[in-house]
Amino acid sequence: MLRYLTAGESHGRGLVAILEGLPAGIKVEEKFINAELKRRQMGFGRGKRMQIEHDTALLVSGLKSSKTLGSPLAILIKNKDFSIDKLHPVLCPRPGHADLAGFLKYGFSDIRECLERASARSTAATVGIGAVCKLFLKEFRISVTSNVVSIGGAVAHEERVEKIKLAMANKDTLGGDFDVIAKNVPIGLGSYVQPDRRLDSRLAAGIMSIPGIKGVEIGLGFGYADKFGSEVHDAIYYSNSKGYSRSTNNAGGIEGGISNGEDRVLSGCMKPISTLMKPLDSVNIKTKRSSKAATERSDICVVESAGVVAEAVCAYVLADALLEKFGGDSLADIRAAYQHYLKRIKK
Repeated sequence: MLRYLTAGESHGRGLVAILEGLPAGIKVEEKFINAELKRRQMGFGRGKRMQIEHDTALLVSGLKSSKTLGSPLAILIKNKDFSIDKLHPVLCPRPGHADLAGFLKYGFSDIRECLERASARSTAATVGIGAVCKLFLKEFRISVTSNVVSIGGAVAHEERVEKIKLAMANKDTLGGDFDVIAKNVPIGLGSYVQPDRRLDSRLAAGIMSIPGIKGVEIGLGFGYADKFGSEVHDAIYYSNSKGYSRSTNNAGGIEGGISNGEDRVLSGCMKPISTLMKPLDSVNIKTKRSSKAATERSDICVVESAGVVAEAVCAYVLADALLEKFGGDSLADIRAAYQHYLKRIKK
């Protein structure tokens, strides 16, 4: 079983991630992890913070000669902007952010005490964990990628850029949606025997754990709502050369909580960034008087980055499910169990 924890604040010393449960023998490429961290920082509409930080992973435990030892893997990503104790207090909560709920929940006197951890800056640690999981999945030819579907309703790349430019000019923000595609996932990951073991519920929870995500679909998703069953269920075929196959994939590669051998296709919807440079109405938590919401250095649009983070959480879920099915203490043991299983289901 895999599990991970992250720690760190947006303007603290740095971010820490610990991943436990990886088998021994996986080659971990630091260059690949750093490339994934850089992908998270890219995309038109990112803010000035991305010009300051050059996220680099420092692998501090769990490896010898770049191979996993089966012990916990720890990643440190230092913040160049380490200014948490110098920043001004925040007194006017931003609609759409964790500001008001977090301030009331923990009894803080300064909203910054919750926004520092609630910040999406923490997703850098998530991407670091996901990169390691991708390297594990690569051993089984499983890949996880993403692409932007639309931003602010615009689909074509040029139109998306123009929409973001308009938001910049209006001191506004934009959201959008993205797809995540996992290829070569074997039949049989996940289970129908308990709700928390269903692969679709685990993937959906992973996507929804990303800050700013407000919706998730698997396969056709809400497109099922106005269709007859005969129109949408994926018919099954068999041939000696291909084995079992489908000509459609409306289920998104999951049936009954179990992977069915087709590509895993998920979609996520991200809301517009909550920090507006032309702020909405709010209330000062000290005076209780009407005020404008606080403004912080922020992005305009991060849908592309959200897709990269979604890849990471999906890679983690798939790696966990693969270990659940074929688990062992070493990569060699897992690979042997995996190959034996593939031979059995081809009979």
